Parts: sequence; C-alpha cells; structure tokens
Amino acid sequence: MKSANKEFNKLEILTSKHGFEKVNYKEKADIYVLNTCSVTENADKECRQLVRRIQKLSPESFVVITGCYAQLKPEEIAKIPGVNMVLGANEKFKLLEEVEANLEKETQVVKHESIKHALTFNPSFSAGDRIRSFLKIQDGCDYFCTFCTIPLARGKSRNASIESTIKEAKKLVDTPVREVVLTGVNIGDFGQGGDENFFQLIQELDTLEGIDRFRISSIEPNLLSNEIIDFCLSKSKRFMPHFHIPLQSGSDRILKLMRRKYERSVFQDRVAQIKRLNPTCCIGVDVIVGFPGETDE
Repeated sequence: MKSANKEFNKLEILTSKHGFEKVNYKEKADIYVLNTCSVTENADKECRQLVRRIQKLSPESFVVITGCYAQLKPEEIAKIPGVNMVLGANEKFKLLEEVEANLEKETQVVKHESIKHALTFNPSFSAGDRIRSFLKIQDGCDYFCTFCTIPLARGKSRNASIESTIKEAKKLVDTPVREVVLTGVNIGDFGQGGDENFFQLIQELDTLEGIDRFRISSIEPNLLSNEIIDFCLSKSKRFMPHFHIPLQSGSDRILKLMRRKYERSVFQDRVAQIKRLNPTCCIGVDVIVGFPGETDE
C-alpha cells in the first residue's frame, strides 16, 4: 500500500491490523492510495501523472484516489485509466473498509457525497520515525476567497473541543516526538466564534509536559490577534518565535478582489507588533503573483 500525504501517516498502524504492509514510496505495491490536493491545476495534473506512473510500475495494482480533487471532480478522476476507486472527503475515513470490500471486484467504485454533509471532525496527528508531528486541530473554511476551492472541497470550518484536542496531543508525550506543528485549513478560526477559541487552545497546549516545542503552521492576519502574538513571544514556555502569515497581495484593491478579510494595514500592524516584541522572530509569507486585474505596479 502506498500513501502520498501526511494525513495518512497513521495508516502504517492501521494497515498492519488489516493484513497490509506499508512499503516505500517508489516500491512496487498491490494497492496505491493517492490523497490529492486541488488548490492548483498542477495538483490535478500531478494526480493524473502519478496514475500513469503506477500503471507502468504495477499494472495489476488497485488504485484509490481520495482527497480534495476526488471531492471536487470524482467523475473526472473516474475517467482516468487505471483508477479503481474514488473516495470523497467523508468516505476517505473508511478507506481500509472500502478497499477490503471492493478489492476483488472488477467494477470501478466511486463514493462521493455533497460536502455539506461533512459536519464532524476528529483531531489527529501524523506518526512516523521523526521527532516532529503534525497535529490537525481543525478542518474546513468559511472564507470564500475567489482564488480558492477549499470551502468546496473541505466543507465548513469545524473542530473538536479543546478537551478532545488536548487528549489527542497527550498521545504524543510518550513518543519520540519533541515538536508539534498545529495544522488545519484555517486554524485561527478554531471555535468559530463559540465558547472556545484558538487563543484558549494554545494556552492549554503550552501546559502540556513532555512536548518541548509547539509551532503554528499558518494563521490568517485578521485572526492573529495581539494577545496570541504576545503570548507566543512573551509568555509561552513552548511556542516557537515563528509565524507564517498569508499576505497574498500588498494591494488593498487586489485584496478586495480576492475577497480577503483584511487590508494591507492589518498585515503591517501584525508584523510591527511581532518585531517590537522579538526582532529576530521568523515570519513566513504567502504571496500570489499575477492575480487577474493586477498591474505591474
């Protein structure tokens, strides 16, 4: 069995219970699982290229396609020669059961339901032989930026409770993991305006003994509050001085066309606050170049 995404790293544990053995990425396998992205056209093209490569390496293998591309365009994927199974966003969590039930069938299986039915979320983490683990605390997004397909592929923003998230994080304490990266689609939206929020979550995680370092993967500038910045840089024992903040454009006009929820000044204020507290803090940025309507200036 072959997996091509961090979200499926836990398969190594599960597959052994089902009689499967995980093999190296480039080894010949009986079953291949491609967990796809679909943020860019290149991701879709890469999926088709990988299926063709699998056909050359192991023409008799059973090929499963899941992930965002499978949720958005299941019929398109089903037309790719060599694809045996297509599983949508909800169905991928029953991957092993679906493979076992359909492995011997000659007919193609396509299981996909509306993303509106993706309402639940369970926190999870990547596992392997490294000292860093990715803890998924949230999924989905309620922002409909004009350049992004994620709300259509992943559904509404949702998360488990802080208690459940901490319980999952505690499972990493007795492993070789020393650093945990908080991931999701829009992690700053944790709680969605309810009784719990992202700031409360990181405060709780900071008290977790046994994990040396926590890192925030990416957070929207309008959701990166001064209290989060102050906590991570001045009060936290475990959160790293590192923020990845998607800018996308430095033009307010373009940001409006993108339907981003902030203006350039918000991003500038966040960076200034970070540098005031810690001039050496690392700041990562995402920028989109060539957005429709953008001028050379």
